[in-house]
Amino acid sequence: MQERRGSDGADVRREATRAADEGGIPVELAGERKIRLRNKVYYRFNHWPIWVFVFFILPGPLTLDLFDRGFDGRMALWLAAVVVGTGVAGARGRLPGCEPRPYIIRFTEDRPNPLYRRVCYTCAWSAVLSFGVLNLAGLVAAVATGVWSVRAMYEAAYFPLAGAVWALGALGRLPRVKASTKGEGHERRYFYGSVWAMCIAQPVLWGLWRGLPAGRTGDVVKLAAFVGILGFVGWLSYRGKLPRTRPIVPGELAVSD
Repeated sequence: MQERRGSDGADVRREATRAADEGGIPVELAGERKIRLRNKVYYRFNHWPIWVFVFFILPGPLTLDLFDRGFDGRMALWLAAVVVGTGVAGARGRLPGCEPRPYIIRFTEDRPNPLYRRVCYTCAWSAVLSFGVLNLAGLVAAVATGVWSVRAMYEAAYFPLAGAVWALGALGRLPRVKASTKGEGHERRYFYGSVWAMCIAQPVLWGLWRGLPAGRTGDVVKLAAFVGILGFVGWLSYRGKLPRTRPIVPGELAVSD
């Protein structure tokens, strides 16, 4: 690791070394990250579909119907509303990543976390946690009882579970949803690690659900694959092996992604 002169650089170097030594996890020095004062148009545009997807799948039972029965008129109307709503918000710079300039530049700065960021990341956490918990519960129940009851679980428990996540977000109890952006250098790795795990495990599970024959053996394979992917990707994220999962050591200028 390259040494940096001056008291501030020495503090950053010592903190980075300590963080790496604690678990052997590679870290990023904030001062070595490229600084940008403006977000390019293509960068802003590329973040828009992410938030379209997040808000489109927010009604969990409707999303279950999408993967079970296919696209229909209800989904077309909801998608149109989401595209328009997020498009207006993105054009106004009120979606994370769609701002004209990065909101977070100094990781040590105790800066207020804007409402739009807190709402967006709360909804993203809701999608990650609610779908993951319910699919896992459905798989466990199918293996234990031989009955596939995911639809009943979604209809009964999705909105209470999602509502609990929304409440935690409103209270600022989730990473990237807190009142201050001071901890972004570490909080973002928890968020992206969870997103990586679910974005890989969920499509694999859907493919297995569509491709494997019904029965206890198939359910065991689905459960093993789902849990195995979550565990392996979670471990990779913890070790900082996936994009945006390395801790950013605070102390100097850096741009948040």
